[in-house]
Amino acid sequence: MSHVDGELLVIGLGNILLRDDGAGVRAAELADRGSEHRPQALPPRSRVVDGGTLGLDLLPMIEDARALVLVDAVELGRQPGEIAVLHGAALQGTLTNHVSPHQVGVADLLAVGRLTGALPAQVALVGIQPGEIAVGLELTDAVRAALPRAAGIVRTTAWRLHRALQRERRSGVTTEPRAAAVADRSLPEHAPVEIGPAG
Repeated sequence: MSHVDGELLVIGLGNILLRDDGAGVRAAELADRGSEHRPQALPPRSRVVDGGTLGLDLLPMIEDARALVLVDAVELGRQPGEIAVLHGAALQGTLTNHVSPHQVGVADLLAVGRLTGALPAQVALVGIQPGEIAVGLELTDAVRAALPRAAGIVRTTAWRLHRALQRERRSGVTTEPRAAAVADRSLPEHAPVEIGPAG
């Protein structure tokens, strides 16, 4: 199966036993449920995966994906519960600031996927700023309150990648990954900061 014909994968990452480290897994699960106003949560032929702390073990799964949305707790240098959507080099750079050991595996997954050609051209990371990474099942209040918004951003991001692929298919031009751009400060305050090209 080629990337073009594959599934759009939404992979929630993190360890749910370490409080806010599990925010990515929780947000991805919530994104799959849709909402009252948008019952079709994700684009056609999408699949949500609990990637947990698997890292490189996820490589066979992404090899056939047409697009990839990662959801994870990442160090954004912002208040707990704030969200950013990252693309391109900004995505890789953010994962070097590990908030948890599993992110070493995620960074390796992206690097190996890029080197082997397994990584789809359309990749985004929905990053959630954690408040506390410590043993426990409960998210902190700020991160728990941010989950519905994070799930909505996951859905929006998935649809954006889906539409970008449709445009590429019609035009016959494949989008090449570009260098990261600075954060778009023109976005409304309630919107996630977009870092890097959206494709």
